[in-house]
Amino acid sequence: MNDREIVELHIVSDSTGETAARLVAALEAQFPEQPFEEIRHPQIETIDDLQLAVNRARGRPAVMVYTLVDRELREAMRTLCRSARVHYCDLLGHPIESIARVSGMAAKMKPGARPPLNSTYFKRMEAIEFAVKFDDGVGSGLREADIVLAGVSRTSKTPLSIYLGYLGYKAANVPLVKGITPPEELFEIDATKIVGLTIDAERLAEIRQARVRSMGGPNRHYAEMVEIYDELDEAAALHRRLGCPVIDVTGQSIEETAHRVVRLVARRRQEATVP
Repeated sequence: MNDREIVELHIVSDSTGETAARLVAALEAQFPEQPFEEIRHPQIETIDDLQLAVNRARGRPAVMVYTLVDRELREAMRTLCRSARVHYCDLLGHPIESIARVSGMAAKMKPGARPPLNSTYFKRMEAIEFAVKFDDGVGSGLREADIVLAGVSRTSKTPLSIYLGYLGYKAANVPLVKGITPPEELFEIDATKIVGLTIDAERLAEIRQARVRSMGGPNRHYAEMVEIYDELDEAAALHRRLGCPVIDVTGQSIEETAHRVVRLVARRRQEATVP
């Protein structure tokens, strides 16, 4: 039983607080044995609002994590926290000021400002549509793809492809099925953009058994260990034939795997261009 004192993470924002909440989640992951309580203070508009938030944390094992674009509110928050002797973390202040200095442009300073519908946005939408269109070996798309994923069933190919699309990369995926030859196109495309996916056999069995139960399907061989070992062995042989790097997705989040894929492909492309 964990008897550690709960640390309060107060999320203070002049908008919804989602930006700060995402960082707080990443921070919490670095302290797996420490219990936390998240307390949100959204839609902050005045110094009085800030005072109420700080008063709630005063004398507590707490950290004020805030995203305030208004300079006056940021300065007031810093002063209030120091006066109350509460730890604080300003997430936007320094980045905004640094970018303004480098770019020579003033920040918009609008709470809850949304990213513009620019070329980056439309590239992302196009990439997500691409991932859906060419999911699970449907159609071709391998030549047009920025990244091609190859792995057995239930190695997160679909969600990974869609997340890569969110990052702006056109990702196609090819299921490696025992006894079925993958499309010839897989061996003809630029090999530097192919990444293999694998997973621990026991973990794969658990995932597939849950899948069979939820679908009510009769295909028990799909989740049998002997069948799984054979599938993984055949997939490993194909990965070797392709000469592609392989990522073990066991225990990895989609985000972690996606960034590893992007780094691998970028590195291989760079190495391929070096004379």
